[in-house]
Amino acid sequence: MPYTKLEKIGQLFSPAAFVHDSEEHIQEMEKLIRDFHIGGITFFHSRQSAAANFEKRQEVLDVENTYERMLALIHRFQKISKTPLLISIDAEFGLAMRIEKTPQYPYAISMGAIPQTEKKLVFETGFRIGQDLKKSGIHINFAPVADINTNPENPVIGYRSFGPDKEKVSAFALAMYQGMVAAGISACYKHFPGHGDTHVDSHLGLPIIPKSKKQLLEEELYPFVKGIEAGVEMIMVGHLAAPALTGGENIPASISHYIITGLLKNEMGFEGIIVSDALNMKSVSALFPIPGQLEWEAFHAGNDLLCFSENVPEGIQWISERSSPERLEESFGKIIKLKNKLGIAENTPVPKPEFEYEEINSFNMTLAQNYLTVLKNPEPLSALENAQRSSQLAKVSLFSSKENVFFNSIDQTLSGDSFNANQLGSDWTSSLESYSEILIAIFVPSAKPLNHFGMDTAQLEKLSALAVQKNCHLYFFGNPLAIRKIEKLEHFKTIVCAFQGFDVSQKVAAKQLLGKMKAIGKLQGSF
Repeated sequence: MPYTKLEKIGQLFSPAAFVHDSEEHIQEMEKLIRDFHIGGITFFHSRQSAAANFEKRQEVLDVENTYERMLALIHRFQKISKTPLLISIDAEFGLAMRIEKTPQYPYAISMGAIPQTEKKLVFETGFRIGQDLKKSGIHINFAPVADINTNPENPVIGYRSFGPDKEKVSAFALAMYQGMVAAGISACYKHFPGHGDTHVDSHLGLPIIPKSKKQLLEEELYPFVKGIEAGVEMIMVGHLAAPALTGGENIPASISHYIITGLLKNEMGFEGIIVSDALNMKSVSALFPIPGQLEWEAFHAGNDLLCFSENVPEGIQWISERSSPERLEESFGKIIKLKNKLGIAENTPVPKPEFEYEEINSFNMTLAQNYLTVLKNPEPLSALENAQRSSQLAKVSLFSSKENVFFNSIDQTLSGDSFNANQLGSDWTSSLESYSEILIAIFVPSAKPLNHFGMDTAQLEKLSALAVQKNCHLYFFGNPLAIRKIEKLEHFKTIVCAFQGFDVSQKVAAKQLLGKMKAIGKLQGSF
């Protein structure tokens, strides 16, 4: 079908749609579809959480039917679109990253502990995520994260990266990508040229990477180079500055002609679709107060798909007045080619799929058996059994109830008194004076480093003091980067990292503790 110039430009836009939104805003999106012929839509949970991942969401909403609402909106929007829309989402660890009560798989940092010999498990995880998206009417997953997490205090990458080892990140990012593509969707490497060694959240400010081009090629860019060599067809450019690549300027990569056209396209030979990171993020949106200018700058720099533009009509106008026909045809052609490749031709309602949670849990248990990692002392059982026989074993749960799956799974073998940490008063050593061995379970409240990952520092101080006086055996459920927030780690007799708080992860940790399996995971980096 023929397209006008303005319709072609519209195909380059993928503004944000919110599952929990007002009818007024939904109708505004319909106007963008009808009048401006946008090429796609990127789904988020709600306006309040648009720049935060699921586990950080705090606002109170009616979340009973989020998934059903999304399916209905996809159908509603597709029904009125002249050209079928590319539906995209961030589902790095599954639909649950944005949509609750849908399948969730482990964070990338958990997957990164799986032995490289079991890379097929990463591929299968990608395949399963891809299947979940495809049967939900979603065509693009803005994942995997190909960033190397070399800064453990990184406020925005952290648990989203496969780790600090460039070879493993490269191998696992590619396996995840290939799994999703095998399921029949598009996947997308991010955040070029590499967001791992930053300490500023690009949702709020501009991170700067003060490294030479040689250093960037050897580290940050390495997974992207390997991905391009292996045939990756979509890359998202991040809002971060790499002055060595831009003649010394602190300009966001996402709007840098030097980085996108000069480096990614010309030097590295990438011919696929280039996606801007969300254009509502403060690191770029604050630079251009005139509506439409940011969209033009992003397009002019070399992006093909403009995500989360808040000024679609103005952006289309700016591009229309300034773009060469050749440059427009290049990006437009890529978008239409992708739509044809994915077979997005007919708008048929997506029936609500049934997720096989029992089977998903079984697979998640297999993953947990491969990423569970012993950091210190693989066999604490005999010491705990001896204490239990003399009624000197205590179990303490931090940041979650003592009625947890981990403690319940070991109770028949290791019965003993259980405590919630907040029951123990100001001096834990005195409260637990009659016990010789203490089994500690920490359930990290947040995957993000803000405010000590949500952990109460007063309780952590009491825990460290206890470890100096008592034999403490620590089982850690959550982002392993949070372990660094515990002082006097050298005094703990046992440290085991289970990574996730999933029930299956707790069951696997219990099996390891009881000597029924050996942990084979390996945590990257030093602690």
